[in-house]
Amino acid sequence: MLRPKIPTMPTPTVHTASPALVEPTAVIPAAQIPSPVPVAPAPSRPVVHLTPGTVLALVGGGTAVVLVVGAVLVSMLLAVAITAASVAVCAVVLRFLLASDAKRR
Repeated sequence: MLRPKIPTMPTPTVHTASPALVEPTAVIPAAQIPSPVPVAPAPSRPVVHLTPGTVLALVGGGTAVVLVVGAVLVSMLLAVAITAASVAVCAVVLRFLLASDAKRR
């Protein structure tokens, strides 16, 4: 009942003719023409020349990016640490208040 039905491959009804024989032809070489001298292609984009000034600017820019990203990550870590410490202090205070309230009753 739940078996899948596998379709059968239909057989072709039209018979095709056998391919015609192709006879090889003789290749006659043409007269030798000297090839033109290749010309160097023009560069599609300008070439960047690194001078000491540009290298210094790149190093300075990279250093600035690393320092800024580091400062942002350290400040985020510090914010998480301060938040965790304040939550811990609140938990200790609440525990103390609930324990002292239970002793009074």
